[in-house]
Amino acid sequence: MQIIADLQLHSKYSRAVSQKMDLEEIARWSAKKGIQLVATGDWTHPLWFREIKTKLKEISPGIYSLNQDKTDLPTSDNVRFLLSTEISSIYTQGGKVRRVHNLIFSPSIETCEKIIKELQRRGANLMSDGRPIVGISSKDLLAMVLNVDSNVLFICAHVWTPWFSLYGSKSGFDSIEECFGELSKNIYAIETGLSSDPLMNWQIKELENRSILSFSDAHSGPKLGREATVFTCNMKHVTCNITYLDIANAIKQIPNSHLKIGYTIEFFPEEGKYHWSGHRVCNIRYNPQEIKEKGTTCPVCHQPLTIGVENRVMDLSSKSLTNDDLLYTKNETGVSFVYDKDKKRRPFVSLIPLLEILIETNNGSQIKALREYERLTSTFAPEFEILLKKSYEEIEKNAGSEVKKAIEIVRERKVFVDPGYDGVFGKVKIFKDEKSESEEKKSESQPSLF
Repeated sequence: MQIIADLQLHSKYSRAVSQKMDLEEIARWSAKKGIQLVATGDWTHPLWFREIKTKLKEISPGIYSLNQDKTDLPTSDNVRFLLSTEISSIYTQGGKVRRVHNLIFSPSIETCEKIIKELQRRGANLMSDGRPIVGISSKDLLAMVLNVDSNVLFICAHVWTPWFSLYGSKSGFDSIEECFGELSKNIYAIETGLSSDPLMNWQIKELENRSILSFSDAHSGPKLGREATVFTCNMKHVTCNITYLDIANAIKQIPNSHLKIGYTIEFFPEEGKYHWSGHRVCNIRYNPQEIKEKGTTCPVCHQPLTIGVENRVMDLSSKSLTNDDLLYTKNETGVSFVYDKDKKRRPFVSLIPLLEILIETNNGSQIKALREYERLTSTFAPEFEILLKKSYEEIEKNAGSEVKKAIEIVRERKVFVDPGYDGVFGKVKIFKDEKSESEEKKSESQPSLF
């Protein structure tokens, strides 16, 4: 049994988030995607928390579902919710302004209420944003929530994002210990973010025994599941019976836990908007080798470049991985899984969201792609079943030969991505044209870690 989980997202009460992002919308899109366990997001916001308490019912300890008496969304019956929120800590430490985002998983409504009271007591303005900004250090925030409930899980969010993360080049730290001190032992996991994948994080020594998780950080329904974590269990029909502690114990890697992390579902990290370094205003983008040769100052405006994730990983890595250190295996449907050669770490797969695939196979028409997406997920299968489980024959029969070929290319990791930088998403191409081939040759001539 597998449980696909997306445990970081935002509600309509967060900045720059679709106003459609209510609990029904989250459940509806989760069902379309094939996500069985999804975050509530933003439970520190008073109005959102009121909706959570009104519209969700607890079906097992720490796991919730939509209360059908309060909604009219029968397609979401199998979608479960976990109480997860993100907090932005902005503070000064070591003579430097730090901006770090952390996820807090709560085991109960009661624990959420206690944490909310503690934040308010410390002057946090929780009405201002679903992802509140607090002047509490990451270490003090961790101490506070553990003092409320030792079962709270505290996870460093999108750890490589330059501006707001643990390892961020602009305002982060060089290690977990530098950030959390003696409380570092309570950091059991990090979340990769869109611009990195497990392969990159495997190069960081202090992450060797910590779980590496991936979630979407979705701001709208269609973005749900663009990254996810898959939990596995030998029991059938376990979705209805899992508890918060099952999820927490799997992330903590507790021996003999009911669930385990099976693998993560990743963006191709080059598609993330901070993969390479650069300055978007001046249209300057540097790969790691160019940073070494040309430095970290924009040649146009002479301001510092935003140092990308790939460079930051190189700066902090204890070892450099090559293809000789990796194993690529295909399952029965041709999906490529990436392992470390000793299989000590959880593997991952890299996917392109189905809607993006359909946009390319429909000549860039988002309207046609969305119409086809609705048809396929309504009459054929949820998105993750199409991307990961359905045979090529089934895909061709239901979606056509071009979509079948596109999914085959993605499963075999043969896509081309023009890397993102300084807030600009990378551009993915599944089917090559002359322009992408020339760009690929140019990219191949430039050294890169990955």
